Amino acid sequence: MGKPTGFLEYERIADSYEPVAKRITLYKEFVPRLPDGKAKIQAARCMDCGIPFCNTGCPVNNIIPDWNDLVYRGNWQEAIEVLHSTNNFPEFTSRICPAPCEEACTLNIPHTPVGIKSIERAIIDKAGENGWVVPQPPMQKTSKKIAVVGSGPAGLAAAQQLARIGHAVTVFEKSDRIGGLLRYGIPDFKLDKRLIDWRMAQMKAEGVAFATGVMVTNTRLAAGIHSDAKKIIMSEQLRKDFDAIVLAGGSEVPRDLPIPGREYQGVHFALEFLIPQNKEVAGGRKNPINVKGKHVLVIGGGDTGSDCVGTSNRHGAASITQIELMPRPPEQENGALTWPYWPLRLRTSSSHEEGCERDWAIGTKAFIAHESGPLRGHLKAVHAVRLEWKDGKMQEVPGSEFEIQADFAFLAMGFVSPVGGVLEAFGVAKDPRGNVSASTEGSVAYHTNVPRVFAAGDIRRGQSLVVWAIREGRQCARAVDEFLMGETVLPR
Repeated sequence: MGKPTGFLEYERIADSYEPVAKRITLYKEFVPRLPDGKAKIQAARCMDCGIPFCNTGCPVNNIIPDWNDLVYRGNWQEAIEVLHSTNNFPEFTSRICPAPCEEACTLNIPHTPVGIKSIERAIIDKAGENGWVVPQPPMQKTSKKIAVVGSGPAGLAAAQQLARIGHAVTVFEKSDRIGGLLRYGIPDFKLDKRLIDWRMAQMKAEGVAFATGVMVTNTRLAAGIHSDAKKIIMSEQLRKDFDAIVLAGGSEVPRDLPIPGREYQGVHFALEFLIPQNKEVAGGRKNPINVKGKHVLVIGGGDTGSDCVGTSNRHGAASITQIELMPRPPEQENGALTWPYWPLRLRTSSSHEEGCERDWAIGTKAFIAHESGPLRGHLKAVHAVRLEWKDGKMQEVPGSEFEIQADFAFLAMGFVSPVGGVLEAFGVAKDPRGNVSASTEGSVAYHTNVPRVFAAGDIRRGQSLVVWAIREGRQCARAVDEFLMGETVLPR
């Protein structure tokens, strides 16, 4: 806790944003970290609630009251030690996690929660500025070699934990740079990619080896899957060369929209737009999809859709519309009924505030293209219909069909499964959703049906949050270490 009466004395301090007119001209982060004085006030609001539900609301079980108290008392160096004890990468979670911990904050019932996410970022950013984040190489090496397939948050967390205990870890990534969707899926204005490079340098000093442009599969990749792979490694080779393998490739197959006109030019999966943009910002070739002066339709109301909105704004789109299949959520949940669980309510991102029309309960029936001229075969509109829910079933509202002008349509409707070729290459069993079948509890936690092959993150649980991926990577590392050594000191 912070100050016992702090929640009565101080209001929540919201993050400040740079003005819209300035930030949409740049692909840089626009949320400054909380200054030390304001962080102290925010941490002072952490009440002596007795049972800190924020701990359990956080998937990695961050010891939030402890580091709130340390920030309040000015013990920043100890605060980063407590934070790192449960979270390998707070620089990521403090920027892109939706903060379920804040929803579970006891103060969130009658009032407004402690700004946990802002405090977390203040801790890690201050620690980085002062050189408190240093490599933690192992005291001694083991003879065990471990391959981690995928360099997203689950793979990186597993790799770091295993390297620190003394194992030789190699991370394989099919893109040309490390980071998975942290690198190429999330725009730079939400996550500065230098943070990935910074953490990667620490991991290299701890003994982690990275192999980029390497694909582990035995089949062609599904539509919508990005790969920079120049080399293919067969699963048999990995099983021969390594004592254990961790599959952490994420859930990458995007949900498609197989309606008439899907083949028209201008209709793209969201990542076909976002990945090239991130590469352009990193100094690569220009994004082949340019929506400057164009009418953009984003289909899907989640974070990926929001990223398409923010990126389109920075391109200078003429208009941006985002539609969602489900009904409009309430502006405010009934906290007494939903707390401490994640509530259903309308969430407006900074990208929406930059400029975007939003509509809900919309079904998409067909894409419409130009029939003649130089734009023949290119998208010009989307045929849509309004929906209503009756008796738990979705129905079209009679006579509600309409058209939405759109030169480009981005499909941001989530991800349905991992890359099948990777799973098939190892012969691992799948659950009904197409994810790797593996438990998270007991003596076989994170074990697949194939000996010495483990799975963690979205490849196992399905599309989820960065913080869940970190949790599973850490827990999987513990399971691998225990399997190889017969015992483990790694935390769960």
